[in-house]
Amino acid sequence: MSQKQQKMGKRMLALGDSYTIGESVAENERWPVQLVRMLNASGADFEYPEIIAKTGWTTDELIAAINEDNPIGPFDLVSLLIGVNNQYRGNSLTLYKEEFTVLLNKAIGFAGNDKSKVIVVSIPDWGVTPFAEGRDRNKIAEEIDNFNAANKTIAKRLGIKYVEITLASRKAAINNSLIASDGLHPSAEMYTQWAKKIWTLLEGP
Repeated sequence: MSQKQQKMGKRMLALGDSYTIGESVAENERWPVQLVRMLNASGADFEYPEIIAKTGWTTDELIAAINEDNPIGPFDLVSLLIGVNNQYRGNSLTLYKEEFTVLLNKAIGFAGNDKSKVIVVSIPDWGVTPFAEGRDRNKIAEEIDNFNAANKTIAKRLGIKYVEITLASRKAAINNSLIASDGLHPSAEMYTQWAKKIWTLLEGP
């Protein structure tokens, strides 16, 4: 059988920042990779996910990277998790809303305009981590909540599935096993919780 005749598996595109690329965990522990394994164990046939994400990226940097990378759809699943660095840098919430809308519309396009194949994942709260020691944790939490209220509203308006993982991320305040060795990013165990929640949403009725 020639390469062109070989059956290709389903494709996932994951868009984001350090939380999507899995800073401080092994490649096979990133949540998109874990999610694909879970979906395949349920009978799906996904290839290894394509990831456009980098630690430190804000919404405008992700837009620029997507434009440069120019991924070719349609994809069977597209995820978007972005905004923590907008909050960390003190960037405008108004600008975030504009750029997040651009990104989500791009995600829909990558899914062949099939909105059922797109998911938005909420921003986790880094304020509960050791890295935030000495900072105003309540202020961080409030700002994260404001950014999440914005991306959730946009997702709902566009008819996109929304996965809330922020509450799960806050469990790291009392459970160090949910934090990676760098004292900031999620551990593989935390990513497993996220992947399970997304898998449940995708596999549900």
